[in-house]
Amino acid sequence: MTSFKRNVLANYIGRSWSALLGLLLIPIYIKFMGVETYGLVGFFTTLSSVLGILDLGIGATMNRELAKRSVTHDLVGTQRDLVRTLEIIYWGIAILVGAIAMIGAPFIANTWIKAEEVNSGSILRAVQLMGISIAFQFPMTLYQGGLMGKQKQMLVNIILIIIGTIRGGGAILVLWLIAPTIQAFFAWQVVISIVGSVTFFIAIWSILPKSTEPAKFKLNIISEIWKYAAAISANATIGVIMSQLDKIILSKMLSLKMFAYYTIASTVASSIWMVIIPFNTALFPSLVQLHENDNYEELKKLFHYSSQILSLILLPISAVLILFSRDILIIWIHDPVVSQNAYLIMSLLVTGIMLNGLVSLPANCAPAFGWPLLITYTNFIQAIFIIPVTIILVNWLNGIGAAIAWIILNSTYIIFMVPLFFRRFLKEERQKWYLQDILAPAFAAFFVCFVFRISAPELNSIIGSIAWIVLTGILSLIITGLSLSHVRSIVLDKWRFLLKS
Repeated sequence: MTSFKRNVLANYIGRSWSALLGLLLIPIYIKFMGVETYGLVGFFTTLSSVLGILDLGIGATMNRELAKRSVTHDLVGTQRDLVRTLEIIYWGIAILVGAIAMIGAPFIANTWIKAEEVNSGSILRAVQLMGISIAFQFPMTLYQGGLMGKQKQMLVNIILIIIGTIRGGGAILVLWLIAPTIQAFFAWQVVISIVGSVTFFIAIWSILPKSTEPAKFKLNIISEIWKYAAAISANATIGVIMSQLDKIILSKMLSLKMFAYYTIASTVASSIWMVIIPFNTALFPSLVQLHENDNYEELKKLFHYSSQILSLILLPISAVLILFSRDILIIWIHDPVVSQNAYLIMSLLVTGIMLNGLVSLPANCAPAFGWPLLITYTNFIQAIFIIPVTIILVNWLNGIGAAIAWIILNSTYIIFMVPLFFRRFLKEERQKWYLQDILAPAFAAFFVCFVFRISAPELNSIIGSIAWIVLTGILSLIITGLSLSHVRSIVLDKWRFLLKS
């Protein structure tokens, strides 16, 4: 548990810093480049995610394989060959990613993106630079996966904090001192992507077991892992399509300015991922190792403990963002027009991400236990109906319709995927997970926030609004914590200790 807690803390610090830095810098980007031009930054994020399909599950496979080979005596010596084999494949894919983006740039600039103020020539050059940046950034995913599998979350997050700070701060300096243009912005992204991949390359090779033999590309390693990688790739492909479908459709249908409003709402909503992803990333190697060692009792304890801690962190934050979305946007952007166009979209998107987060632990357990096809089946079935539903809702309600489709999508995970997981694993823990780990804390978090929302006084200052929102969040966190058995147990133990002393 000590290693798990340390890794979770490291991941939260890294993700929190990245998310906070992004939120602080976006208003500055908009000030330098304008709202419409900022829409291209949002498109860059979508393009990166879509091209990430070509990862083919290799990054996640690296994570799992190094975690497994680190505790399996007969396989310890194969780690270097594993990394070299996957590394060669991955760099080849990175070149392909860059080529696809470069070839598709004229179509994107002249046909896909609908700009009113930015000319097509500027968009073309920006998209070309996006492709180069994505290609050089692509291998970072592989090396991060390897470091995570080796339980080096602290090292990963130190690097991410440094690289992220240089990326964001340097972009501001470039826009301020060189040129306030989208081309200058993406030229800087290219430079930092190269620096990031080189840094992670050095980091992963420095922590692998030493050997007098050079690492080699081995086909037998591919034959050992391809089934798992293929399943993860299928999951990732469908998952990316499903998660980015709204942005893909909106980037085509909406003007660049309206897409920018959606991007701003999505950016705030996506801050919820900083709660979900670091937690599950830190947890994954522990789940793999406990399952491989058939340590069912410890696995069961870790499952409930981690579920309740995730609910404690996720639910109060989500409730505050959903019920105070307009106030938060005003405080952040200082623009009533942007806030009016984005606040409802933000509330809906946060709701969808929260639902995704609540089921993320069973979803994370399935591939850790060797059943990645659970997510594949679920996503495939979802895709059959959610894609046409999204298109219909976007045509009808534009950005709001896309956000509603996102809620529908994530609701189906609770309805279909979770019951299938408990039918195969941890059967006796299903009721406890639903009632104690999810429903009780959800009711507590939203009840507190709802009461404070409807009873909020007239606050005519930003400081007053911030104070009220922070107070709401703190009380929601406390009440949610008291609704959770593990948290109550920790509090009571500390209380008894203080009374004895």
